[in-house]
Amino acid sequence: MRYSQLQIYTYSGIVLIAVNPFQNIALYSNDIIRTYSKKNKGELEPHIFAIAEDSYRCMIRDNINQTIVVSGESGAGKTVSAKYIMRYFATVEDPERSLNRELKNIKSEMSETEERILATNPVIEAFGNAKTIRNDNSSRFGKYIEINFDNNAEIVGARIRTYLLERSRIVFQPKNERNYHIFYQLCFGATENEKEEFGLKDPSDFHYLNQGESSTIPGINDLNDFIMTRNALKTMGITDEVQNDIFKVLAALLHLGNVKIQALRNNALLSASDATVEFVCKLLGIDNVQFAKWIVKKQINTRNEKIITDLNQKQAIVVRDSVSKFLYSSLFDWLINSINCILKTKDEIKTKTFIGVLDIYGFEHFDINSFEQFCINYANEKLQQEFTQHVFKLEQEEYIREKINWTFIDFSDNQPCIDLIESRLGILSLLDEESRLPAGSDESFVTKLVKNFTIPTYQNYFRKARFGMSSFTICHYALEVTYQSDGFIEKNKDTISDDLLNLLNSTTNNFVKEIILSSLAFQEKNQYGSQNNTSKPVNSLLKKPTLGSIFKSSLIGLMDTINSTNVHYIRCIKPNDEKVSWKFEPKLVLSQLRACGVLETIRISSAGFPGRWTFQEFISRYYILVHSSFWNNEAKKLSIEILEKTVDDSNKYQIGLTKIFFRAGMLAYFEHLRLNRLNECAILIQKNMLSYMYRKRYIRIRKSIILLQNYARGFSIRKKAYEMKCNLAALKLQTAWRRYYSQNLYRKTRNAIILLQSVVRCYLIKKKVLALRKEKTATKIQSLWKRYIARKKYKIQYKRIVCIQSCWRRKKAKDELKRLRIEAKSLSHFKEVSYKLENKVIELTHNLSKKHQENKLLLAQIEDLENLNNTWKTKSEKWEEERNNLENNLNNANKALEKAFDLEQEIHALKKQLSISKVNLKKLNEESNILRESLFNKSTELESALSQKAEYENARSNLVIEIEYLKDEVNRLSMGKNAPLGFRPNGSTRFISNTKQFATSPSKLYTKRQNISPGSNKENNYFEGKLLYGQKTDHKQRPASILFPLSPPKKQNMLNNEMPKTSYASIKDINHEFVYIIKNNDVLNNEIMVEVIKNLKIPQPSIQNSLPRKEILFPAYLINFITFKMWKYGLIKESEDFLTNVMQTIQQVVVEHDEKDVIDFDMFWLSNVHEVLSFISIAENDILYRITIEMTDTEWEEYNRLISLIKHDLENLEFNIYHTWMKEVKKRLHKMIVPAIIESQSLPGFITTDGNKFFNKLLQGTNNPQFTMDDLLSLFNRVYRATKSYYLEHSIHKQAINELLKLVGVTAFNDLLMRRNFLSWKRGLQIHYNACRIEEWCKNHDLPEGILQLEHLMQVTKLLQLKKSTIEDIGIIFDVCWILTPVQIQKLINQYSVADYEHPISSEILKVIANKVVEDQHSNTFFLEAISLDESSIYEIPEIRELSRPQIYLPSWLNVPNVQKLAELSTCDIDTTALSMS
Repeated sequence: MRYSQLQIYTYSGIVLIAVNPFQNIALYSNDIIRTYSKKNKGELEPHIFAIAEDSYRCMIRDNINQTIVVSGESGAGKTVSAKYIMRYFATVEDPERSLNRELKNIKSEMSETEERILATNPVIEAFGNAKTIRNDNSSRFGKYIEINFDNNAEIVGARIRTYLLERSRIVFQPKNERNYHIFYQLCFGATENEKEEFGLKDPSDFHYLNQGESSTIPGINDLNDFIMTRNALKTMGITDEVQNDIFKVLAALLHLGNVKIQALRNNALLSASDATVEFVCKLLGIDNVQFAKWIVKKQINTRNEKIITDLNQKQAIVVRDSVSKFLYSSLFDWLINSINCILKTKDEIKTKTFIGVLDIYGFEHFDINSFEQFCINYANEKLQQEFTQHVFKLEQEEYIREKINWTFIDFSDNQPCIDLIESRLGILSLLDEESRLPAGSDESFVTKLVKNFTIPTYQNYFRKARFGMSSFTICHYALEVTYQSDGFIEKNKDTISDDLLNLLNSTTNNFVKEIILSSLAFQEKNQYGSQNNTSKPVNSLLKKPTLGSIFKSSLIGLMDTINSTNVHYIRCIKPNDEKVSWKFEPKLVLSQLRACGVLETIRISSAGFPGRWTFQEFISRYYILVHSSFWNNEAKKLSIEILEKTVDDSNKYQIGLTKIFFRAGMLAYFEHLRLNRLNECAILIQKNMLSYMYRKRYIRIRKSIILLQNYARGFSIRKKAYEMKCNLAALKLQTAWRRYYSQNLYRKTRNAIILLQSVVRCYLIKKKVLALRKEKTATKIQSLWKRYIARKKYKIQYKRIVCIQSCWRRKKAKDELKRLRIEAKSLSHFKEVSYKLENKVIELTHNLSKKHQENKLLLAQIEDLENLNNTWKTKSEKWEEERNNLENNLNNANKALEKAFDLEQEIHALKKQLSISKVNLKKLNEESNILRESLFNKSTELESALSQKAEYENARSNLVIEIEYLKDEVNRLSMGKNAPLGFRPNGSTRFISNTKQFATSPSKLYTKRQNISPGSNKENNYFEGKLLYGQKTDHKQRPASILFPLSPPKKQNMLNNEMPKTSYASIKDINHEFVYIIKNNDVLNNEIMVEVIKNLKIPQPSIQNSLPRKEILFPAYLINFITFKMWKYGLIKESEDFLTNVMQTIQQVVVEHDEKDVIDFDMFWLSNVHEVLSFISIAENDILYRITIEMTDTEWEEYNRLISLIKHDLENLEFNIYHTWMKEVKKRLHKMIVPAIIESQSLPGFITTDGNKFFNKLLQGTNNPQFTMDDLLSLFNRVYRATKSYYLEHSIHKQAINELLKLVGVTAFNDLLMRRNFLSWKRGLQIHYNACRIEEWCKNHDLPEGILQLEHLMQVTKLLQLKKSTIEDIGIIFDVCWILTPVQIQKLINQYSVADYEHPISSEILKVIANKVVEDQHSNTFFLEAISLDESSIYEIPEIRELSRPQIYLPSWLNVPNVQKLAELSTCDIDTTALSMS
């Protein structure tokens, strides 16, 4: 039934039965290992991992060695089962060592020893497994693997013991069988050089490989297996050179099989010059002549001489094959010994316990059975005997020891068969005896068997052949097997001649010598291991151990080891002989179950007493079933009393000496009685408790009523008293109100009268004042008019007098002109005039030179004014005063002229001289006015010219920058969108400018590293001068600066009359102090690393009262500010060291932070790191802003390397912080998923109980899940709150929640698949409700796609709620649950718990589902791929943030004095930047 449902495991008592499906199934993934880890046997579905986990827990709990015996017929799946068991042990951890036992990552977290243990599987399978008729990967040897554990239950080593390698397979294979896998892997997988070196060909070209006529196996790729074998050898520490030696020996064996021995009349012939012989001897490093000699000859040692005899062809072939078998077995023994040395525990003291896994050949029965099948079946007889003793004999011996009434159950005891084989005169002893006889033969051996075992004692186990003496039959526990005696003696000897052995020992191939010595030492150890004699034995045939004796001793040692451990059994069953997947042959399976004792196990369990308790254990649990008066200290008496009171049928139990034995089902009966008794006691307790509670409630209510009555009466009386008080108060209030109203009315009337009086008086006074104002105004107008008329008359009279004076003067001037013309005609007058003119010219020349000097002085003054703006205003005022004085003098002169005109008649003689002086004075005044006006005009023009020049210079610089930017933009667009801004394609010089996002600064920056030493002042002063005049200088290093002014610079008028208060020396001091602080890395780094990063207490997230952006991102602001300053002053190396220390410190604090607020802590630093990354990314594209500086290719590469490196490291840091954060969130979430989503039941009215109903009601508080959906959603809310409060991008929140929801969906789905008797309709409704709460949360937080991660879980809930009563219902389930694979649907339906109100699921429906699974072989996915808790998905860096300029924000509590000083200096630097532009 289970196999038809594609379930290959089932329990039969203490035995796990595993039926081979002959198909790869998804039952052994890491998710399955994780599921069965830390689970008790029977808690989940039967599985081989449950047996491995049970043995592991028993070893840890009881501190006893364990053994897992994997047995069954050949082809039943023993080797694969053992392989999965080893893989399980290498994967799990001790459950007691950590509270949360987790699955290791096999590839990354597995120890070197565990990797090597797993690597032994492909190596041992390659060298020890072969294809047989019944099994494509049959183990041709037995192995017992001891996995050693230390006190911490960690694997510290291992050891492998092998038993009876099938040597004959090297030289012969039956039809449709193969040699060992390694030969075919070597032929198909060797490289071309190796094939040429070893002479490898197709397997069909080698005699040792072509006898079975089956060189390939369907579904097996020998090339890939060879690569896997080589990798496994490397993992175990076997180097490529040693591997090459191994392959050389294997190739020599293949060529040795092709050596042709010619048959002569009486002997055989082998030529030493044969090419094959020479090639074999070359590979083995031996002499080809000696080798050819001892292949066809034999040396017999007698007491006196050595006799050499010839061998015939058949004997020579046997000798050749014996060499092959000896070399291969030696190589196999050396390989096992090397593996044991590699896996050996370094410190034997550390080994505390071990778990052994026995994988030995299954029972074999072929058409022709030889010595190998005899030994294999003998080993299976021993294992069956051990199982029989463990299950049956010990069980019934305990019944006898306890002296209970018991009838023995007959079971198949194979002890006589084992005695037949291994007794003192058994088959093996007789075989050894016949092998040591010189004339021993197979026929004589069979004759001895017939003679010794045809007696009544062995008549049921030994039968002779009907015809001839070439075979015999043994009745094994499984079935009768007839063995052909041909080759028994030779195979038992399995020796190589001493001459060939000495020849091989003399080889020049060190590896061949090593494996031979190792094999001889192994044989001596097996033969003389139990003796104290260590002397080397004589190299004679009589002293050599036979293969049968070696195997017998090793098998006895194996049984001793197994008997000293706690044994677990796995019985592998072969369902059919055709190796067809999912084909079941009942008769074949039944015979195997009967042969391995499973049916007897079931029978004895049902007929015997499977339940047993000691008296003390019994009464400690069931004493409540009798009255307390029967309780006493005599355990046996009290137990009998309990049994008599509760059990009517005495056949249901037996009382022994120390124990009580129960029939099957009695323990469940007692548990039912105990639960009923507990239920009755609980009802009694509830009755008394309710009585007590209601009585107390009645008393409390009665007291409350009396108290309430008292309060009511007091309230009534207080109410009446209050009414009386209110009436009295109302009378007083009425009186007071009437008095107040009357007083208020009187005051209003009085105030109104007073107001009316004041208004009338005010009106009268205003009227009088207005009349006075009008009278005064009229008087003033009259006076002004009279003054206007008088002034007008005066002006008219004045003009008339002036006109008369002018006419009179004109007449006088004309008369004087006539007189002068007459005088000018005389010679003397001409000379006098000429002399006066010469004097006048000299005087004018002197005046002209004087004016030139004055002009020079004025020009010098103008230059002084240009250089010294502070003195300009003072001199201008002086010039104004002089001009005023000149005007006053001019006025005085005019007055003097008027007086002179009045006195003209009185001083007529002086009139002529006065007129001349008047004219001269007038000329001087005119010249002075002209000079003054020209000077004023020139100063005005100079001021306007200077202002225009400054405006033109500013406009020109802006136009040049804009033109350069437009050219760069055109070049960048012409080169393509990916060309960086500021890059010129032509020429080696790059002009870098920035016209994006960052604010401007008019200050020229230092373009050279600052030197603080005193000796550099001269150089700095010269450099400053160069900067002040705007001249270009050549330097070896030109730093690229990113201008981030803290605030926009103030506009200053450089042409006004006031100089800035800050001098050039102050700029130099600020810059030097800047550089000094920045270059002092120790102090600055200590402040940033310790105060800003390590000792920082991050603000708590809050969405309602969110903090400003600067309160969150101030660490990033400070880092950006310091980096910007370092780049500004060309400190490239210092900036690289600074940023590296910052990133390392942040990485350290994030990794080492292990407090509860790790989620908020990591999100805080993730946001700050992304802020720094945004700054660096913008700097990568825009190095300068509006200041073009030439840079060489070397300088460009230096900056490009620095920014690219820092950007890459910041991206890695951001990913590491996200990974650390996600790892912690996953660990917290993983604990909540199963309790919150699977176990919690939030939907009232549909509560289901998966365990005992009584205890679930009685212990409701203890059975509640550890976490609920509220806890899970609270974690999601905390993640959302952290991302929003710390200003993280929405993309980070989106990918984080999606990854967490994926973990929720996968974990919940995988856990639900393995829930046994847990899936039901009500449970599906509860899980669906929990999933809908997550869906609602996603929609509320703008993440609608997050629910897609729970698609598998949602479809499981749909499956649980759909009908499953008909085949049509199953079709609907497959249509609705389209995302689930048929294997998953089958698993869910098989484990579905049918309620009382539902139709049961019939076997026909289960078969239909199983057929769908078989048909859909491509989608055999069982578990979803587990989400690793130690890894996160690919982190996508969010978009770069837009930054306007770097900001400085220093919280008041932050103790960073040096950073604060830099901020203050930066403010001063901005105030003085305008000076450098002057």
